[in-house]
Amino acid sequence: MSPKKNSIILFAVVFMVVFVSATDKAPALIKWIILKDCTVRVNGSTNINKFSCSIPEYQRSDTLTCYRPGNEVPVVLSGRLALPVISFDCNNSMMTNDLRKTLKAKEFPSLNIYFISLEKYPELNHAQEPITGLVNIELAGISKKIEVNYRFSMDEQKIIHLVGTQTIRFSDFLLVPPRKLGGMIRADDRLDVIFRINFKRIADS
Repeated sequence: MSPKKNSIILFAVVFMVVFVSATDKAPALIKWIILKDCTVRVNGSTNINKFSCSIPEYQRSDTLTCYRPGNEVPVVLSGRLALPVISFDCNNSMMTNDLRKTLKAKEFPSLNIYFISLEKYPELNHAQEPITGLVNIELAGISKKIEVNYRFSMDEQKIIHLVGTQTIRFSDFLLVPPRKLGGMIRADDRLDVIFRINFKRIADS
């Protein structure tokens, strides 16, 4: 084989090695610690009025991990929020007790939100950026995968702010909405969930 052909073959091999290495790059690993000043609120209504219940503060410092393969593909997430159902407060003792009972707080003390993915990695600047993502919500022993609408932003202290909103239904989790006074007061099936989570980036690779 001629030296010229050997050079062409060598060039092709080197090109393929470089190309494969570039496309086979391991995804970036980014970790966010969930800060304690986070809240979850559910808004609902009955046949006579509206109600709003919240968990005013998240007491755990959990970690959310992002596997970022690129800007144009979904970002894989792992991590969860474990929210104590007994902490829901509706500013009305009767409604608070009814909601906790409906959500089976004694039998299933945590409402778990497992993060699955984001459609893309957020830009993380002062402007709020809308991004959709998937979560798995585990409530009263039932799990349901749901698409959530997020808004991401980051402040001057490099704190990442996430606001997630989505509508769920009691019936999604095989629950019967609260009823009182022989059924004269009936809560609607629909609940609007809003959670505000603050993160701080702690590591990446």
